[in-house]
Amino acid sequence: MRLQGKKALITGAAQGIGKAIALAMAKEGADIGIADVNVESAEKTALEIRGLGVKGVAIKLDVSKQEDVSRAFESVTKEFGALDILVNNAGITRDTVLLRMKEEDWDAVLNINLKGSFLCSKEAVKIMAKQRSGKIISISSVVAFMGNPGQINYSASKAGLIGLTKTIAKEYAGRGIRANAVAPGFIQTAMTDVLSDAVREEMKKAIPLGQFGASEDVANAVLFLASKESDYITGQVIHVNGGMYM
Repeated sequence: MRLQGKKALITGAAQGIGKAIALAMAKEGADIGIADVNVESAEKTALEIRGLGVKGVAIKLDVSKQEDVSRAFESVTKEFGALDILVNNAGITRDTVLLRMKEEDWDAVLNINLKGSFLCSKEAVKIMAKQRSGKIISISSVVAFMGNPGQINYSASKAGLIGLTKTIAKEYAGRGIRANAVAPGFIQTAMTDVLSDAVREEMKKAIPLGQFGASEDVANAVLFLASKESDYITGQVIHVNGGMYM
């Protein structure tokens, strides 16, 4: 029970990687705030969390809106009395090549993926700085380091998270706050499930281990960064990509 008694807020946690992170933390004893724009799915995940013997609270949250973010953090601190862990996981894609990308598609991805993490991290730091302890973990991507055709907005947003993470780490280390990131590669999710077998096999050729990762692989890395075992680690990126980027 590495997170016994800890209080966590995870954005975009109703499904996929966010849900896997929430379940992993709950199994280690943490109370979990499930923050998601889809509050119905968030409540289903919160119900699973409560079935593990810890608190699970569903919170409707659009991370790109300051009012929503402030309200969400007020709710979770009122419910839990503290906040020890923030996981910036909420993210979207709007893929196309540069010359075809509309300004609104650029803005939508940057607003959710990067601005949302900025807004949530700012609220978390207000709480954690007073406690003089806390962990902020942001979910970046392998494409932040490699780039990817058709994902200029997504790649830029995920690269921005690295700068955000390192700056928070330097600014607030003296207040006991650790900030780190996890950069997944190709992970088996609903998005990869819809790809054809031919496309999937071609993608696997770029991975030395020859297979997609699982959501649990990412969750395990986040769990480590959230635990006491990583207390001397800050401003770092853990790559979970099967060797795709080294």
